[in-house]
Amino acid sequence: METGCEVSARFFAPPEALRRYFTTFYLIECTAPDGVRLTDHLHPEWANLRIFSGDCPDAEGLGGDRLSGSPFCATGPSSKAVRFTVGATRMWGIGLLPLGWMGYVGTAADELADAVVDGARHPAFSSFAALAGRLFGPEPDPDGELERIAGHFLARPVPPMPDEDRIVAIHMALVDPDVLTVSDLVARVGIGQRTIERICHRAFGFSPKVLLRRQRFMRSLAQYLLDPSLKWIGALDGHYHDQAQFVRDFHQFMGMSPSAYAALDKPILSAVIKARARFVGRPVQALDTPDGGAAR
Repeated sequence: METGCEVSARFFAPPEALRRYFTTFYLIECTAPDGVRLTDHLHPEWANLRIFSGDCPDAEGLGGDRLSGSPFCATGPSSKAVRFTVGATRMWGIGLLPLGWMGYVGTAADELADAVVDGARHPAFSSFAALAGRLFGPEPDPDGELERIAGHFLARPVPPMPDEDRIVAIHMALVDPDVLTVSDLVARVGIGQRTIERICHRAFGFSPKVLLRRQRFMRSLAQYLLDPSLKWIGALDGHYHDQAQFVRDFHQFMGMSPSAYAALDKPILSAVIKARARFVGRPVQALDTPDGGAAR
């Protein structure tokens, strides 16, 4: 990390009434000398809303989206990394579970899969614009800011949704490491493959096959991030046939080789992963259960 830079991360459980819809709420604070910016990568994850006070990021997704200078960065569910650069800033993040995406965004998730957009301008995120505009006061106030986030969503209860139980059942199966194939998923959930395909695209953003591959990859990446001394071979999910298969997935999801990623400085994600693992018990959002990141 650059000299004079510090990064802290704190995670908070959503109120009980919101835990089916959100992973966590989280606050990241970066201090850096004037003109110094930090570069890092977001991993594949569920959708997120990120609201900034201070320097606003430059972000570029592997899918081709670019965003610069927006204090409200919204990302759809992702299967590809996002490279970002940011200086001194405070940022609140709001992690949306698939059920939360359907309840609070409503747009078919595959329409915004791997998207990186200005939440203040994109119509899918218009219901969050008021929160983004009033979240920060003249001075940092973490307790008050957290209250405003929770209050915004508590004031907008989610009505019953079509396929709600099926979304939860599919999500529960996806995070089970014993569910390896689409056939396993169909058997576990107990509904037809076409129905599962439809729900996965609409609520999760991708086909069941891509989602299962992403989960396998993220289990391995999470192991490595928690303990880099394992090296990649020690972190591999047991369901990979060999290291070559993992390397192919790494290029697919992260846009680089495992060795190239290992050599990168991770000034922001290192702090986030450690804090998240302490609070949630899981270092990355993609592994959260349908009960949210606050549930152990």
